[in-house]
Amino acid sequence: MSNTTPGAQQPLLAPPAARPSGPRTAARSHAQTVRGLLIKIALLGIVDAIALFAMFILVMREEWLVFAIAAVVTVIINVIYLRPGWLPAKYLAPGVFFLAVFQIFVVGYSGYIAFTNYGDGHNSTKEDAIESIIANSLTRVPDSPTYRLTVVEQFGTYGFLVTDPDGDTLLGTPEQPLEEVDAEEDSTGKAVSVAGWTSLGFGDLLANQSIVVDLSVPLSDDPNDGALRTPDGSSAYVYTSDLVYDETADTFTDTTGGEVYVDGGDGSFVNEAGRELQPGWKIDVGFENFQRAFTNEDIRGPLLSVTLWTFAFAILSVASTFVLGLFLAIVFNAPHMRGKKIYRVIMVLPYAFPGFLSALVFLGLFNEQFGFFNQVLLGGASIPWLTDPWLAKFSILFVNLWLGFPYMFLICTGALQSIPEELSEAATVDGAKPFAVFRLIKFPLLLVSVAPLLISSFAFNFNNFNLIYMLTGGGPRDIEAGVDAGATDILITLVYKVAFGEGTGRDYGLASAFAILIFLIVATVSIISFRQTKALEELN
Repeated sequence: MSNTTPGAQQPLLAPPAARPSGPRTAARSHAQTVRGLLIKIALLGIVDAIALFAMFILVMREEWLVFAIAAVVTVIINVIYLRPGWLPAKYLAPGVFFLAVFQIFVVGYSGYIAFTNYGDGHNSTKEDAIESIIANSLTRVPDSPTYRLTVVEQFGTYGFLVTDPDGDTLLGTPEQPLEEVDAEEDSTGKAVSVAGWTSLGFGDLLANQSIVVDLSVPLSDDPNDGALRTPDGSSAYVYTSDLVYDETADTFTDTTGGEVYVDGGDGSFVNEAGRELQPGWKIDVGFENFQRAFTNEDIRGPLLSVTLWTFAFAILSVASTFVLGLFLAIVFNAPHMRGKKIYRVIMVLPYAFPGFLSALVFLGLFNEQFGFFNQVLLGGASIPWLTDPWLAKFSILFVNLWLGFPYMFLICTGALQSIPEELSEAATVDGAKPFAVFRLIKFPLLLVSVAPLLISSFAFNFNNFNLIYMLTGGGPRDIEAGVDAGATDILITLVYKVAFGEGTGRDYGLASAFAILIFLIVATVSIISFRQTKALEELN
């Protein structure tokens, strides 16, 4: 039944505020629309210009698959941002693009490299390898005619502008064989300049002497015809290779000894004695890198020891930092302690200091001859903290404890403060001792919050490259290993050494195979650990 008095006037809802209208407002809205459209067109123009430049380079290198992908992506981006609507796609497109470029492509390409022989001596195509083999075996023809030479440069590319004995003017680069051109000549008939190129003077030749001397300009498209080289920048001579390539038979023949090199099927030319010509070329090898890792004793032994130490390092690092951090959190969480805030700030200081700088500081402290530990704390002792295998491992764990306990202290402090005090008070009233309260109530509840962070900390220490590389460089090295492996190397530093090491050469294929193994190990451990933490959630 309504309480409204009959005949009483009902209050009316206030009308919505009218939006300002008029010619001025319409003009302002139109100006904003035009401005936004111009900004959009300008940004798309920049993106399209970069994409067109990249596609031009891809066409020059005959990378047709990547060219097609770049073209399709460019078209999609233009359609998304020029078409009205599609607001979610406008926000998602940049993130998806960068995710594909910096994550998906990197992971996919690394996985692909694991199934190739990509590395030192096998980093290009077969055609490039053939040209390089011929160029590396060039010798000067004894009766070579003299070509009067002017060295020219264009956009960082150096070339030869030569006048041959017949008076013809030719221009060529290491990538482009000699071709006839129209050039400006001096009074002696020597070509001195050509349109679009900069001629190098005497000072420029001296400044780029090493580059000029190393230049090799082919005479024709057939590499067996030889190339021009110069010893002084003013005259060029014909050089031919001692290794003659037969395109029909796909073989190299050594003209000095008569040896024949054939395609051995492993990305290089070999003779009957097994001698290889360098460089080779990149080929797909299937699971050969994984097979080498598990069947080659020179690699399998170091890989096994490094894997065991990696697990030990990660587990001990997490356990030691967690125990110390939890202990300090309990101590400085006591209700009656004075100055807790000051103590907590002091405890966090090692975490605030950059980790790689801390490693460098400890590198000096652990110095066997001049370090603070040996000279001051141990009275001039000569303890090889970083050169003895076991002491080096202890030193790394000690430094990582220093770097890692503040993080555990912070998360344990927060977890302890989030536990209701009523639970502890109720247990105390029931007669539980303090240790029993902690063991049966606080610790299980703390693990609910901390367990996922412990798993992530394990994954971090499993790949803690900075500490190992800055402190010991993975050493002391095992000189009997088939790879550059040391006593303190973990898997990630071993991957770095195999991929970029100078001692045993670069082997990107084997390093990528190791990286895949690391991913499988960390993923398996993380999945198992996260499943186990589900049991703790019942306590929450």
